[in-house]
Amino acid sequence: MLSFCAMTDSFNNPTPQFGTAEYVGSPGGDHCEYCHQPIAGIYYRLNGAMACPSCAEKMRGELAKDTHAAFVRALLFGIGAAVAGMILYAVFEIATGLIIGYVSLAVGWMVGTAMMKGSNGVGGRRYQIAAVLLTYAAVSTAAIPIWIHYAGKQRQSHQQQSQREVGEGQSDSGQRNPEPAPRRTAPRMSLGGWLLRAALLGLASPFLEVWHGGLSFGWLIGLVILFVGMRIAARITAGKPLQVYGPFRDSPQP
Repeated sequence: MLSFCAMTDSFNNPTPQFGTAEYVGSPGGDHCEYCHQPIAGIYYRLNGAMACPSCAEKMRGELAKDTHAAFVRALLFGIGAAVAGMILYAVFEIATGLIIGYVSLAVGWMVGTAMMKGSNGVGGRRYQIAAVLLTYAAVSTAAIPIWIHYAGKQRQSHQQQSQREVGEGQSDSGQRNPEPAPRRTAPRMSLGGWLLRAALLGLASPFLEVWHGGLSFGWLIGLVILFVGMRIAARITAGKPLQVYGPFRDSPQP
């Protein structure tokens, strides 16, 4: 008995047999394109590919069904891929200092492929919607670790500058400057509130750039590439429905 993975691979890519002629009207002497056994009598068409009754029944029974559990698994796999894609996008920009929108294409492929892996090949409208949203969230929230990185560098630069100014003041006057009066600090935000605020700002980051800097050609190109990445995720998770035609009767060749 063929395994589910083998059957699925055969379903997606049936192996053509060039040594045997296929007759559309009179398929006598033909073979099943999944188990490659000769067909005698009854046969079916699975998405256009010839199949014996046994393989047709196996494909009907073994293909994964769209269940709540399959969708939850697809979401979990997709979220994991989205987090990995966000890290990839942020690390690439931090390491190179370049904003390359083409990373969005890789993120879309990662999310779509992971969701199909989690659902065992099941796709559909809700999988597409989830994949598109996860792809957008991964790319847009990559701005959060980037902001944190550059904010830390800026804070470190300010601290070094203030230390130099203090040192120069002491050397000029020959005496120590009085300590500054303590400043009032705003009440600290809770971790949950900070995470929520950061997530909202991250999701809005593609449009905050326009709000602060105005429209630019680079921003438009990046937005188009992001939409292409989302389209890649949607196309991968569309799924391919199994269409079974038949039964047909195999007639002997003249």
